[in-house]
Amino acid sequence: MSRSSWASDDVEALRELATSFFTNEALPREEEFAAQGFPSKDMWQAAGKIGLLCASIPEEYGGGGGTFAHEVAIIEAQIRTGAGAMAIIVHAGIVAHYINAYATEEQKRRWLPRMAAGDLVGAVAMTEPGTGSDLQNVATKAVRDGDEYVISGAKTFITNGHTAGLIVIVAKTDTAQGAHGVSLLVAEVGDLGHEVPGFQRGRVLKKVGQHSTDTAELFFDGLRVPAENLLGGVEGQGFIQLMVQLPQERLLVAAAGMAMLEAAVDHTVAYTKQREAFGRPLFKLQNTRFELAECATIARVARVFFDDCVEKHLDGGLDATTASMAKYWITDRQTEVIDRCVQLHGGYGYMLEYPIARLFADGRVQRIYGGANEIMKELIARSL
Repeated sequence: MSRSSWASDDVEALRELATSFFTNEALPREEEFAAQGFPSKDMWQAAGKIGLLCASIPEEYGGGGGTFAHEVAIIEAQIRTGAGAMAIIVHAGIVAHYINAYATEEQKRRWLPRMAAGDLVGAVAMTEPGTGSDLQNVATKAVRDGDEYVISGAKTFITNGHTAGLIVIVAKTDTAQGAHGVSLLVAEVGDLGHEVPGFQRGRVLKKVGQHSTDTAELFFDGLRVPAENLLGGVEGQGFIQLMVQLPQERLLVAAAGMAMLEAAVDHTVAYTKQREAFGRPLFKLQNTRFELAECATIARVARVFFDDCVEKHLDGGLDATTASMAKYWITDRQTEVIDRCVQLHGGYGYMLEYPIARLFADGRVQRIYGGANEIMKELIARSL
């Protein structure tokens, strides 16, 4: 992989550090985490200790003081090594940025250093059993009661939900206002096994892929949250806050897709050069060579588009439409290329001991979360 235009020496140094950590510390424990359905707390703390959490959060709040480019380098390193347990994308790329953008100064100093250290795992509770990408129609309610909000409702498919100690909850503070009634509230829910009253973690969900990544149901039954934990301090700003942050979130999903796409091509080129069929390496067969030529070209085109989006985002110029394009198009190409690469592996491509099989299983959800790709197309169409 050639070096991207946005990847400075500092970014590349962080990538090397992350690659070493994921290869030597996280990957050997992947089966352990997959068996229990979530990574252990000590792995979060180990990642935090060397600066892999909150890399783009200011140093004054315990972060690395870097940029979005640093977050991308970590994501790419994690995916290329195959150590997928910790959802750093959600913890550092999403939750920490909601806190940094909308929390009070006191809250930032209270929460962000602990998130950067891995002592406090973050999650964002958007999706509900009856509401996926349609966030303006969430059913979870937050009712003001003196100096507190009382939260009731249920969330599902929540990444980091089983281990999170800090949860950004998307809730309705005014059920009559549609999108204008949505607010974001931060709940400190305690460590696993020592939760606060009114909050309950449901089961760890069994998924098609990403078996080592924590995904859970969450239930709120009269959970009391201090009124000061309303992000932005004004009710009804949640939907706008979500829309402001979503371009980065969608570009993070595209970053994962980009890394998966390139990893699939690299793994398959290596496999077909050493695997023999009909007395010669698979790579010598014309169909194999043509398939890989097309896949490599798709990867190169996607990389140019993705790098341009990263540069625009670093300059503050990435618009929501282009972010939606990147999320949908790159994850669609990622799924297509991985499927073709599985085929070139033959029966071995269906065995989880091979990286291509894990990419196949882990990557399919990319077209669903972060806003389904059909929603991305609808958003793009509105801009035309």
